Amino acid sequence: MAIKNRYEFMYYVSCVNANPNGDPDMDNTPRMDPETMKGYISDVATKRRIRNYVDLAYHDKDGMNIIIQQSTNINRHIARAKREAGFEDCAKEKEAVYAGRRKACELFYDVRTFGAVMSTGPNAGQVRGPVQITFATSLDRILPLDMSITRMAVTDKAKAETMEAYLEKEQETPEDKLRTMGRKQLIPFGLYEVRGFISANLAGETGFDENDLKILFESILNMYEHDHSASKGQMSVVSPLIIFKHVGTDSDEEQRVRQAKLGCAPAHKLFELVQVSKKQDVEYPRSYRDYEAWVDIKNLPKGVEVGFQSDPYGEISWNHLEEGEKWFCER
Repeated sequence: MAIKNRYEFMYYVSCVNANPNGDPDMDNTPRMDPETMKGYISDVATKRRIRNYVDLAYHDKDGMNIIIQQSTNINRHIARAKREAGFEDCAKEKEAVYAGRRKACELFYDVRTFGAVMSTGPNAGQVRGPVQITFATSLDRILPLDMSITRMAVTDKAKAETMEAYLEKEQETPEDKLRTMGRKQLIPFGLYEVRGFISANLAGETGFDENDLKILFESILNMYEHDHSASKGQMSVVSPLIIFKHVGTDSDEEQRVRQAKLGCAPAHKLFELVQVSKKQDVEYPRSYRDYEAWVDIKNLPKGVEVGFQSDPYGEISWNHLEEGEKWFCER
């Protein structure tokens, strides 16, 4: 059964001596706003890591396949959805397209969650996903660094593609020619704020349910723990998930359910309740511990609950803050 409440959520990602999201059109330089010099992490980069975690943790569960996979043809998955819906792979009738769309929502977690354009090839139409995530934006200016590195080996071609030919080439080549140069793009530090939206109305169309919601939050808190690499070795979700849940205010139950689905406050007003700032003695932050954060619980709109989740496998703690209490930016 699809979720019945609208949600907004936010969290903070720490990046230390790493490239959080390189721009391939700019020699893989970390993405940033050229006017403010604040850094960006694209929404698709975040969704990719969520997909990767779901595939890693739930690949053997029904309905938890991923349609956007590395080095695959999406049309193959669309054709599968239509076939399992009882139609020919490339049937063009409206009924077949709609059936393929419904089946794709059942089969693929990322279609149920983020939506998908499946109007190519076999054609299963388009799905608007209930979960949308913004570009992550750093709280302060970032400093992109372009560093030269030396690789103590080369990949020169030999006359023949055999081990013996490569060995002969290696023995003929002077030692200083068996090294090559490279470059590495990184930033010393950035703390990025990420915001997300979950629509109960669109969830009703895709079948995004409470279990899917739980897996989404689990994936966000865990996604960087399984994505360490030379370029992203020190990236972590360092804050709890801050979750706003719309529950309604009306004494009439039917009307309250409607309010919970449509929402009781604008999303931007809820995000503004979370305040994060550098500590007074910090000029150049180099750790998330150089910040402090709090929620203006006093101005939380009626009909909205605020919750925190630090443990990926735990429960959300709802409305536990007292007025004026500070929450520090650490899980």
